[in-house]
Amino acid sequence: MRIILFLICLLVLSSIQAQNSVLVFHKTDGFHHESIKAGCEFFQQLGKENNFQVTITDDASIFNKKELKNFKLVVFLNTTGNILNRKQEKAFEKFMTNGGNFLGIHSAADTEYDWEWYGQLVGAYFVSHPKACEAEIQLNQSKHPAVSHLPEVWKRTDEWYNYKFVNEDIEVLLNLDETTYEGGENGKEHPIAWYHKLGNDNVAMYTGGGHTTEAYQEPLFKEHLLQCVLWAFSENK
Repeated sequence: MRIILFLICLLVLSSIQAQNSVLVFHKTDGFHHESIKAGCEFFQQLGKENNFQVTITDDASIFNKKELKNFKLVVFLNTTGNILNRKQEKAFEKFMTNGGNFLGIHSAADTEYDWEWYGQLVGAYFVSHPKACEAEIQLNQSKHPAVSHLPEVWKRTDEWYNYKFVNEDIEVLLNLDETTYEGGENGKEHPIAWYHKLGNDNVAMYTGGGHTTEAYQEPLFKEHLLQCVLWAFSENK
């Protein structure tokens, strides 16, 4: 009887832990952003300040059924290239099927071009970018928690991606105004942050900011990332 109670307690504890745990994955197999360090430090501090657990790694072996079940949200922080083998890809697909959540940051869209499932998950693939510059971002869903703190027009400096193979199911949160900078190639509809629901009360989110180290010191961008995390944790999406 005691053994049964002990096992039940372990299962409950594991469930509680997963509800408030984030995996920040930053492996690169291509361009390596200098801002990854700042991003990792930001997420570590974010967890401390908001009472959730954060695991940070570039070790792809963590993508297995046993370890992924400990997380509610997986963040791809400026990942690039082919970063998971087929077994690890299957484990991640299963994690998402079972209700896990995903947040891709910046070059998460420059990742795993040969993995069609991932392309649909992240929502679009990177195709090109001009030099980092200031641009205006338009608020597209003012009531969504991930962006409700932002002004109607948000001016900021970053490296602005152009995208291809945009998933038709994405809900656009922020739109980049190409008339305010040079080098945009997506036209009037240039999504720069979005989400889509996956049918099991879970979501996949993406934000195109985060190229620069300075991004992780910007109050509005930091709040944007925090609210993405908290929304992933919430039960009412």
